[in-house]
Amino acid sequence: MRRWYGQFLGFIAGWLLLRHPVGGLIGWLVGYWFDHDAFVRPRRRARNREAPPSADARDDADTVDWAYRVLGVREDASDAQIDRAYRRLISQYHPDRVAGAAPELRRIAEQKSREINAAYDRIQTLRRKP
Repeated sequence: MRRWYGQFLGFIAGWLLLRHPVGGLIGWLVGYWFDHDAFVRPRRRARNREAPPSADARDDADTVDWAYRVLGVREDASDAQIDRAYRRLISQYHPDRVAGAAPELRRIAEQKSREINAAYDRIQTLRRKP
């Protein structure tokens, strides 16, 4: 979803703050950068676009790295740390928490919770193997 309101609000704020049309242009540029995620670190942008690995790539090292990255823990994290990270993320992105929100937000929350569950299941499966 591409945002649009940053440009609009930036233009108005710039014009009102500087009381000149150049202020509107500066505000519009800042809003444009905001709408196009220029203020977000590149690593976070790439992480937001990641998709869960396919089912046929179950034993790849990439899947393991992906699972730990989704939960935000290191590979040497304890089971308690992994459980805590899982509970924190699933409570944040559970679809029931955004039941009254826009359909697009509900869809994003469902996708994210599926991704978190898949990562947690993958880690638990790996840790059970002898």
